[in-house]
Amino acid sequence: MNLSGKTAIVTGSNTGLGFETALDLYQKGAKVYVACRNEEKALNAIEKMKSQGGTGELIYGHLDLSRLSSVKAFTDKVLKNESRLDLLVNNAGIMIPPSAKTEDGFESQFGVNFVGPFALTGQLFDLLEATKDSRVVTLSSLAHRGAGIDFNNFRLEKEYNNWREYGQSKLADLMFAVEFEKRLRANGNQIISLAAHPGYTSTDLQRHIDPSFIAGIKTMNAKQGAQSTLTACLSENAKGGQYWGPDGPNEQLGNPALAQIDPLALDEELRAKLWDWAKEVTETNFPF
Repeated sequence: MNLSGKTAIVTGSNTGLGFETALDLYQKGAKVYVACRNEEKALNAIEKMKSQGGTGELIYGHLDLSRLSSVKAFTDKVLKNESRLDLLVNNAGIMIPPSAKTEDGFESQFGVNFVGPFALTGQLFDLLEATKDSRVVTLSSLAHRGAGIDFNNFRLEKEYNNWREYGQSKLADLMFAVEFEKRLRANGNQIISLAAHPGYTSTDLQRHIDPSFIAGIKTMNAKQGAQSTLTACLSENAKGGQYWGPDGPNEQLGNPALAQIDPLALDEELRAKLWDWAKEVTETNFPF
């Protein structure tokens, strides 16, 4: 596949799944924004990608999803410099860190994994809509299964539970992707929205997990884990509203295939309530 002339943004692409996603797009000829919080790590990642060869272009963009002011500064630069945006990959995330809040007062996982990407997508909406066949791919997780959405605990109002909060953020991501697609179709837009998850993939994301907790569990490497994301990004067989993940038992390992969406993520009333809440707190100008 030749992606020359196309532009992509991959958040959190200095390492892990994001790195492999950005590398693949770059090697296929795309201009790729390596959108990360840490400039040194991002620039090192760019050099590493270049050393593996590619025909595209790599651009560092400073993006801290824990700060809505940083999201705005990043999107302002993109809108100033770009006339098209073919792919937005909402990849960046954090997993079971110590209890903390974002600059804007959200529980850190909910803020970084969901609120920031929601604002990012909304601020880039017009550019995406102006680019034929554009896609937004948002990363969820197996952890969305069995999770809940607690509107009374988005700002750490309750005692911190690292896994509960992570599950909530990843359920919110999947709900966002599905609700976004629904609204795009109802409004006659041409963007499509999809979601993906990497199954059990070993990356820096798991740095807060007790090693004994995952000892003996078989995992994929980052390149393998990124294939579900890349399928959602590039495959002609991928359609709006779909959720892609590994095809093995419990979707833990394997090749990209359609993944199971927890019934709660299909609750239209709950999705609409979450969408309206996010649109209000981020002051994002989605047209719906």
